[in-house]
Amino acid sequence: MEAVTEGGWGSLPVPLSPGVLRALRELRFHQMTPVQSATIPLFMSNKDVAAEAVSDLPSSSSVFSRLISGAEGGFTLFPLSQVTGSGKTLAFVIPILEILLRREEKLKKKQVGAIIITPTRELAIQIDEVLSHFTKHFPMFSQILLIGGRNPMEDVEKFKEHGGNIIVATPGRLEDLFRRKADGLDLATCVKALEVLVLDEADRLLDMGFEASLNAILEFLPKQRRTGLFSATQTQEVENLVRAGLRNPVRISVKEKGVAATNTQKTPTRLENYYMICKADEKFNQLVHFLRQHKQEKHLVFFSTCACVEYYGKALESLIKQVKIMSIHGKMKHKRNKIFTEFRKLPGGILVCTDVMARGIDIPEVHWVLQYDPPSSASAFVHRCGRTARIGNVGSALVFLLPMEESYINFLSINQKCPMQEMKPQTNVLDLLPKLKSMALADRAVFEKGMKAFVSYVQAYAKHECNLIFRIKDLDFASLARGFALLKMPKMPELRGKCFPDFTPVTVNTDSISYKDKNREKQRQKKLEEQRKEREENQGKKKFVKNKAWSKQKAKREKKKKVTAKRKREEGSDIEDEDMEELLNDTRLLKRLKKGKISEEEFEKKLTGNQRLKAETVEDMDSEG
Repeated sequence: MEAVTEGGWGSLPVPLSPGVLRALRELRFHQMTPVQSATIPLFMSNKDVAAEAVSDLPSSSSVFSRLISGAEGGFTLFPLSQVTGSGKTLAFVIPILEILLRREEKLKKKQVGAIIITPTRELAIQIDEVLSHFTKHFPMFSQILLIGGRNPMEDVEKFKEHGGNIIVATPGRLEDLFRRKADGLDLATCVKALEVLVLDEADRLLDMGFEASLNAILEFLPKQRRTGLFSATQTQEVENLVRAGLRNPVRISVKEKGVAATNTQKTPTRLENYYMICKADEKFNQLVHFLRQHKQEKHLVFFSTCACVEYYGKALESLIKQVKIMSIHGKMKHKRNKIFTEFRKLPGGILVCTDVMARGIDIPEVHWVLQYDPPSSASAFVHRCGRTARIGNVGSALVFLLPMEESYINFLSINQKCPMQEMKPQTNVLDLLPKLKSMALADRAVFEKGMKAFVSYVQAYAKHECNLIFRIKDLDFASLARGFALLKMPKMPELRGKCFPDFTPVTVNTDSISYKDKNREKQRQKKLEEQRKEREENQGKKKFVKNKAWSKQKAKREKKKKVTAKRKREEGSDIEDEDMEELLNDTRLLKRLKKGKISEEEFEKKLTGNQRLKAETVEDMDSEG
């Protein structure tokens, strides 16, 4: 069957209800995106469908979605290579509403008709917001947002009071609420009327370790339902999520109208993609200079780790004035929801973030996506860039690369089909690293954040997916430490045994740097005093802090001997006791040689002496025999 490829909402083979069309007009969505025209009629259908659709961008395999007959009375939909800014949220929100409207028996307050599960709170908030634009025209439907960062009992009471015909949730919180029967919420009974389950960013749900939660949730859900899996990549883990038998798979090819079939560019066509090559100790200055030149615009600045976001977020707040700067990362608990919602409403500003903001998030009017650190995978690069130039809008992206990482440009060109232009580093840029050092000297919190950020960056770099280009052994640690404005090199395994003549640590004793926060400093001083007293008390004494009483040690050794002897008897060891004793003696001799307690001559003499003694013993035994 040939699916609709473009046009207005009225051109769909299945007519939409007046309330849905009214909401679309209010949101000024007059035309469908190809992903919507391909997905909506299929999602609303109960039949096995073969479809070929057109989208605003193709996947590398020319496959966009896969419709698989699965659960009884429904189907499972796999968009395999969804495109950034393609209007994916409406592709499942509209079918959910139409399916629930067509129910013969109307939903009661506490009956759940649809569940949308997504990996992050930010994406859940966004979907809930889009859904609310439609449900205001359908007062018979109640919706509820179930995400972390707040007391679960508040969600329990809210559901008991208002119900939730459509649930938008993150996996952890939804699983928690299924186990709240003792608190008066029997969610397992409420979902018996379920019509639709949507797993958005299914591959990322698994990447983030939610597989156990998802499996637990699926156990509570009825099998007679429609299930939509929206995933950027189809992995074995994604396939394993489908509990019903899979049959009659149908593929939908997606191409951009007017674009040759051979063109497989993965980033939006209206995106201007740039890269800048600069040294590690020049990157921060270049970033600040760029942001100061574009103060009136809206930016996302991506870093590789939460610790880097914490450190550089505070640094940018101090160095760029008259601009709203906010920071967000996955380890934030209660503040994330508020920060995300507030930044979405801002006309301009800077959001310093990790890849928690890389996928599925729609922030209006983002002008620039700046990647201070390249992401850990090539696909993440595309997702980051996709936060701008969404749904036909223009936007720009810039990635900062070290000189040794320049081959990453060719890699992206081949692997992700990303055309990129070079942006030369600006000249006469102010050196702000001394100011950053002064901040660290003035506040221990800044000093510690810098050390943690450096350590986390190095550890993340060592785990980069593209380790042929991002090789930790090629990193200039001295230049990197200067770029982090460190006061001294941290102690970490990756730096052990290395010298850094190009890095000059400060002459100040860093233990003397105090916290600006008086309470924190008071606690630190108290701890230091306790440590000083402990050292004085133990001065000249040999510490046996972790050792147990001698009698207990002896009993433990005896028990170990018995266990070893028993194992040897059961397994039938090939090594005789005498051979084992000889081996142990030789090992002891080798240890003494390594420690310098005996010379090589003594080692050879004692070793040959042991062997000669054994040989004589064997001969004696043979003659006796």
